[in-house]
Amino acid sequence: MVWGTLAIGGMLLWFARDLPRPDAALDAVRRPSLSLEDSNSRVFAAFGDIVGDPLRLSDMPAYLPAAVVAIEDRRFWSHPGIDFIGLARAAYTDLISGHIVQGGSTITQQVAKNLFLTNARTFRRKVQELLLTLWLEHTFTKREILEIYLNRVYLGAGTWGVDAAARMYFGVSARHATLWQAAVLAGLPRAPSRFNPRTDPDAAAARAREVLAAMVATGAITQTQAQAASAQIEFPKTPPLAAGWFADWIADQAATLAPENADATVRTTLDPHLQAIAEQRLTALLDGPGAADGVTQGAVVVLDAATGAVRAMVGGRDYRESSYNRAVLMRRQPGSAFKPFTWLAALEKGVRPDDTILDGPIRIGNWSPEDFERKYLGNITVEEALAQSINTSAVRLLMQAGGPRVVANLAAQLGIADKLPDNASLALGTGDVGLLELASAYATFFNGGARITPYGVESLRSDGRLIQPPHTPPQQVIDSDLAAMMVRMMTAVVTRGTGRSAAVPGHLVAGKTGTTQDYRDAWFIGGIDHEIIGIWLGNDDNHPMKSVQGGSLPAHLFHDIAATAFR
Repeated sequence: MVWGTLAIGGMLLWFARDLPRPDAALDAVRRPSLSLEDSNSRVFAAFGDIVGDPLRLSDMPAYLPAAVVAIEDRRFWSHPGIDFIGLARAAYTDLISGHIVQGGSTITQQVAKNLFLTNARTFRRKVQELLLTLWLEHTFTKREILEIYLNRVYLGAGTWGVDAAARMYFGVSARHATLWQAAVLAGLPRAPSRFNPRTDPDAAAARAREVLAAMVATGAITQTQAQAASAQIEFPKTPPLAAGWFADWIADQAATLAPENADATVRTTLDPHLQAIAEQRLTALLDGPGAADGVTQGAVVVLDAATGAVRAMVGGRDYRESSYNRAVLMRRQPGSAFKPFTWLAALEKGVRPDDTILDGPIRIGNWSPEDFERKYLGNITVEEALAQSINTSAVRLLMQAGGPRVVANLAAQLGIADKLPDNASLALGTGDVGLLELASAYATFFNGGARITPYGVESLRSDGRLIQPPHTPPQQVIDSDLAAMMVRMMTAVVTRGTGRSAAVPGHLVAGKTGTTQDYRDAWFIGGIDHEIIGIWLGNDDNHPMKSVQGGSLPAHLFHDIAATAFR
């Protein structure tokens, strides 16, 4: 017995030699959190570890801890930290099933594992878990252990503790959680991702009903209360915002604004209504007519023409499949969507919309541009040339304006930062640009001639301070009369030109289509009700689409978004 006791003691010392200091682990370091709010002050994305207010059991409705005990550890109040009955039941269930289907860990064991240890499935870690479990039971009361668990357990979406999770999923503190909300929270620890109400509301609701049934079985609530709570379970019918591309874009900006190693909450310009519409309409188009025409990707941006505030951003088909932001990072030729800059340069040289310009053969060196229709209209007005997107007229206007350098410099004044080619093909949009910068440059036409800088951060709160980021104010870069002429001519594009599919009854819509060689890219950038909506469709591998032009699917998508958002 003596030698056996010494052997067991030595073995326990060996297992305990590298145990973490429990008192230090209670104050474990966590990653600073960054929470992003939309324009309605609702959190739509989070980074780091989100922790709510530390709550006592007395701060919570009594049914919240009761729900957790009922589903996680029914004998919590009576066992010494290790539930031997639960372990035996779990072992029997696993043996009958032939694989592990049920665990026997108590809440105290989960606290020991989650606070102090890794998830490694080794015998050594299990022994250390048992040692720490006994230490917790000896050091803290049952109420304190349950409080530690409720404030530290991971509940999905980057949230730690019931208060953070309640705020994330329901927009309320755990202090005010209803019975059905408490059941949802209590059901999350087993599988936070699978039962996350934001990603799978049906699974979350089914799990909550399991919790309610367990509460009835333990006597925490009556069957009538459980049925009433079950009937009240309701998550938003609209799917959660993807907005992943917008969130990544904002997170990069916030990194330079937030104090180091401090939690921060960013109020953004995101309009959840517009964002949901843009996501849904793009998905519907890519799954329907886009699939038939060989279109696999798309991007959408919506921004305020007067300020540059970005209201919505969709950077691709599915953020989970690809987080690459085609709205911000991608560079493609805009085709005829670049022509407004050439027309503006001509206006600055004295040309007017009602002046005439020739649509006829033209040769510059060895290059002879042609129109899609391969026919010529002769002398037409400058306005009609833009409405019908005439290539030969575009080249003539570029030369009248002073050549490609003049047009490129003017485009830079409006916000096109990318290097553009120094040849006459620039008139047809052969320089690579980004969707966000192109839409931002278009805003100059619609706000009276002021260049705007797109932004998404309204304010940032951290350590009790409100930080206002420096926004570049709008800067007048072209004459307001010339801007009005451009809007007039781009209105003709929609009323009788290549962009007719973008028209929205009851609204003034102006914009421009763009199609690149071999139908590799299709664009529509337009304005409606002081908002700019930019559309790009194409393929990541630059594979041609099936005759998709800017006036077809992109203009249709503009219409679908605008008609739904601006009723």
